[in-house]
Parts: sequence; structure tokens; C-alpha cells
Amino acid sequence: MGQVERREGAPVPESFEEYVSVRAGRLLRFAYVLCGDRHLAEDLVQDVLARAHRRWSRIEAEQPDAYLRKAIVREHLSWRRRRPATERVTAEPPEPRVGAPDFTQQLATRDELWTLLARLPRAQRAVLVLRFYEDLDDRRIAEVLGCAPATVRVHASRALDKLRGSLPATLTQSQGR
Repeated sequence: MGQVERREGAPVPESFEEYVSVRAGRLLRFAYVLCGDRHLAEDLVQDVLARAHRRWSRIEAEQPDAYLRKAIVREHLSWRRRRPATERVTAEPPEPRVGAPDFTQQLATRDELWTLLARLPRAQRAVLVLRFYEDLDDRRIAEVLGCAPATVRVHASRALDKLRGSLPATLTQSQGR
């Protein structure tokens, strides 16, 4: 089957099945960066793709990548509100697997950054993910979130200020600050 050239430059497969086989990995990575949980990311992408399948002929006529990213962000924002009702808190974390490799300082730092990112409000985190992971400008982020570009800049500024204020001294020293 042939492929159709879209405005964003990459060819987009014609059928829903082709699109999913080509782009599902990218959507999953985007959802993971957005929510920080692999299983939740899989659920987000699956739910969005299931709904998109029913409307694929209309979505395909537009820009499917942008449409699905926007749907994933919106689904994530709504999931965050209802998530606590579906999850259980355990008293103790599970025991580490036997033979699991020790964490290096780099992994510990990355985990610390993920924790700090997870503490941000949903909208601020979404703005940072769309800006730094998806490389979208303020106008396109505003379209995805349904707000003004000035609001996007405020969210980004506040989120970065919170992250900078929360960074441990060891991390800022190791980064040459």
C-alpha cells in the first residue's frame, strides 16, 4: 500500500493498521514521558487508539500525529484525576529481584529527576513534555492543551523554577552550575 505525505514531513500510512504498526512505538514513548509509568502509558495509548479506530477516516484527513498526541495528553490529564480510585497503596515496596544490577549514580540521578517531574502539576508537566520531548513551540502546545500561548509560557516558567529549586546540590554541582 502507498503512503501519503503529510505536512510534518514524514509519510503517514494509509490504513489504521499500518499507522499503528509504524507509529505505536513513538506514541508509547510519548505517553511514557508524559506519565512516567510504562503500564499507564500502554493503557493511555491503547484507549486513545481504540477510540481513534472508530473515527480513523476523519482523523486521517487531518494530521493524525498531532491529533493522537493531543488525545493522549487529554486522556492523561483526565486519568490523573481518577487514577487514585483504581490503584492500591501497599505498605511495603516489593522485594528487589535477585540478581538485579546495582543502580549507578546516573540511574539514581535520572530517578530523582523523574520523581521531581512527577511532583509537578499535570498541566506544567504536560507543557514540559510537549516542549522538550516533542519539541513543540508554544503555539502548538497551546493548541494541544486548549489554552493561550501565554499560559503555556507561564506553566513552563513555573515548572522549570520548581525543578531548579528542587534539584539537590549534588546534581547541580555535577552539572557544572
